[in-house]
Amino acid sequence: MCGITGRFSWSPPPDRQTIERMTARLAHRGPDFQGEFIDGPLAFGHRRLSVLDTRDVANQPMTDGSGRFVIVHNGEIYNFREIRTNLEARGIRFSTNSDTEVILEAYKIFGEDCLRHFNGMFAFAIWNADEQKLFIARDRLGKKPLYFKSLDHGGVVFASEIKALREDPDVCDVLNIRALSQYLSLNYILTNEAIFEGVEKLPPGYFLTIGRDKPLRLVQYWDIASFFLEKRAFKNEAEAGEELRDLIDDAVRLRLVSDVPLGAFLSGGLDSSTIVAAMSLLNDANSVRSFSIGFSEEGFDERSHANLVALALGVDHVDQEVTEDMASVLPDISYFADEPFADTSIIPMYFLSRMTREHVTVSLTGDGADEIFAGYETYAADYLRHLTQWVPTGLVRALELVARTLLPELRRKVGFDYKLRQFLKGHQQDAVGAHYAWRVIFTEDDKRDLLRPDVRDAMQTHDPLSEFRRFADEVAPAGLIDKMMYVDLKTWLVDDILVKTDRASMAHGLETRMPFLDHRLVEFAAALPIGLKMKGLKKKYLLKRSQTSRLPASTLSRRKAGFNAPLAHWMDRENGGLFQGLDVKSLSGEFFQETAVRHLCEDHWSGRRDNHLKLFSLIALHHWQNEMRRR
Repeated sequence: MCGITGRFSWSPPPDRQTIERMTARLAHRGPDFQGEFIDGPLAFGHRRLSVLDTRDVANQPMTDGSGRFVIVHNGEIYNFREIRTNLEARGIRFSTNSDTEVILEAYKIFGEDCLRHFNGMFAFAIWNADEQKLFIARDRLGKKPLYFKSLDHGGVVFASEIKALREDPDVCDVLNIRALSQYLSLNYILTNEAIFEGVEKLPPGYFLTIGRDKPLRLVQYWDIASFFLEKRAFKNEAEAGEELRDLIDDAVRLRLVSDVPLGAFLSGGLDSSTIVAAMSLLNDANSVRSFSIGFSEEGFDERSHANLVALALGVDHVDQEVTEDMASVLPDISYFADEPFADTSIIPMYFLSRMTREHVTVSLTGDGADEIFAGYETYAADYLRHLTQWVPTGLVRALELVARTLLPELRRKVGFDYKLRQFLKGHQQDAVGAHYAWRVIFTEDDKRDLLRPDVRDAMQTHDPLSEFRRFADEVAPAGLIDKMMYVDLKTWLVDDILVKTDRASMAHGLETRMPFLDHRLVEFAAALPIGLKMKGLKKKYLLKRSQTSRLPASTLSRRKAGFNAPLAHWMDRENGGLFQGLDVKSLSGEFFQETAVRHLCEDHWSGRRDNHLKLFSLIALHHWQNEMRRR
């Protein structure tokens, strides 16, 4: 896991000072080495976190033996040994034991098709000096980030994080109103949008090329849509479960290759427990290390569940209670998030990563299981809405009013009161609109009330729901739940879950690996009949069945808890908790009306409304803007 930067431009050519500044911004991603390479119109920078072949010979930028090809790489290719064996049979000789050299040599043999050979997480760039051509690629599911900006005079500048990209003089600090609209709606930024005008994300499963007198070319090399539309048949559930278990084991096996200490996150839920169970079977259980954290607030401490699983599996488990002053830490978290980001689970992920890094350099996670095996409550909501869509709209509105008036807004993890209000609010939409509504923080009406008139007028041209509809249309013939899962893979997973895990872990130089997002496993899950993923309202049906012989019954039957922080408790009073050093004026900033922000705060402090998700959105945005200006 590392950080990469680069610039390709003829006029003006890149300069070393700029690329050095860009690369230095990524020191947290790669604390072990910084290197640069400049060749005419091309400049590369690299920060290294040494995981495979920790010798200096494997530092980057890496040049091949001929001196014609150069690479910078962030990530891991888990099947690099198999690819290397294939290349050696073709007469290729290697000077390192790294996966980066394998990527470079595979590109020389297979060209752009090399991507189809790789099983891993990656964002890399390769310079072909003979052809004066730059090739940049991102992994299938977007586990590793890559931002870029096309230059007005031809060329491109790119980096792993937007804070590095900002060091280039051609990248401006003008905020992208479309991205801001998405952030307010969902607490994260969607698809290829980025918070600064002119900056884009390279989409997952895409590569780009650019060369002398050749325009930038963007090409998709992988997509999951066809697997959702072509369902597989199995003799019985047992056969499907056995194949799933074998795929999980092999995905974990590939991700255990490391030249530095390795462990796993363990919450005690199904997903992380499945990964740790596979690790304990593939290795001596006593050698497996797992990690968890908890909070003192009731309902936000899962350490007992993690310890139960660790004891059952016989692994070496470490846990810790978080006692930090959150107001003092949140500016750092917002800075490392890189863009405005307000998924509350970034807070526990930040502390879990920090604690884990004290013991190991690499950690496996359970990320991705909910998206590929229908683990979220939103899928149950989608199904229930479908069953009850015959209910008159007027009755639903009346029930929503009753729920909003009579049900107390309890300040705990997402509870029945919140779920019911969200369900009734979304019930009045069509299927895609309802699925979007389950996740919305600020509705379009909320934003109109909150924003200053000039910002509101500029933002009205874009409704983030359109992105959800676009993805749903790509798998239009699919069944309801499959369609919503596809939308989540294209939005929630890549733009929220993977961003959270990458930024929180890399803030501490910790590499995270996600076996459930092995592309073979994702393809298998997409092609499963929906009844094997969600049977009635039973979520992750086949995954649970595949683990019955490995995990305690209490783990298999435990309701999904979510990885959240007790934010509502930390916002109980003005100038206390997360509001330390803040006031309504500072939260309002340049975008929001002070009166509207004051109402949000006072409704929350008085107990009339639980506005902690909305307020956290404003607080995180405030800290992000401050830290980007300050650092």
